[in-house]
Amino acid sequence: MTFSLKHFTARSMKIAALALAISLPLSAHAHRQWLLPSATVLSGSEAWVTVDAAVSNDLFYFEHFPLRLDGLVVTGPDGKPLQAVNAATGKYRSTFDVQLSQPGTYKIAVVNNGVFASYKIDGQQKRWRGSADALAKEIPANATELKVTQMNSRVETFVTAGKPTTAALAPTGTGLELVPVTHPTDLVAGDTATFQLLLDGKPAAGVEVELVPGGIRYRDKLLDTKLKTAADGKFSVKWAGPGMYWMEASAADQKTTLPQATQRRATYIATIEVLP
Repeated sequence: MTFSLKHFTARSMKIAALALAISLPLSAHAHRQWLLPSATVLSGSEAWVTVDAAVSNDLFYFEHFPLRLDGLVVTGPDGKPLQAVNAATGKYRSTFDVQLSQPGTYKIAVVNNGVFASYKIDGQQKRWRGSADALAKEIPANATELKVTQMNSRVETFVTAGKPTTAALAPTGTGLELVPVTHPTDLVAGDTATFQLLLDGKPAAGVEVELVPGGIRYRDKLLDTKLKTAADGKFSVKWAGPGMYWMEASAADQKTTLPQATQRRATYIATIEVLP
């Protein structure tokens, strides 16, 4: 297979842009990753949801990049993985369907564990993003000033058919995860909800959490809320109004599993619906 210089340059620029976006805190740029289900609370024994997945400036609008589905994981009400169907990726969004064949709560997530590296070749700055297994093969032997960051990211949403359940909400113990004290599909405007963040299964203290209501395109202000987790990893929020909300939190430490990595960055993102 042969590649033109034009193809190679465009591909290199895209990889560099994506790597740079991931290496920066989300607050430093406008691009937000998200999953958006067609509904979060359903009834009936044969319900379906369609989920959109994208990266955009305005929340829940398709105008930048699709969110890739390589790490898609659907967990059913019994805590076991399920297969999504009809998956497709277009210019601005990915989409897939989930059949809610069991009563209870489903967790739908895109989980990625990768590596971001920056280095120099003959004084020229280079960036690379990929899997941990490919790191040693892809970084040239003559690279200098190598800096490697291990990344754990989780983008998720929740859907309930009938009565809410909790088996699907159990944490995996890897990266930054949300443990709902208040059930994530039982949120009502005017009420106060409590959640807990865990980092590798342990309470994540002092982590900043940002909440942004959807509809950014139609207002002048972001209307975001910023909170910090307590020593037990918990935080509470009183919902100002109904609608879809985007939640984001990130944490950095030196608990890497790669000998080349000097830092680990864990990111958690969720879309939740607050009902009237």
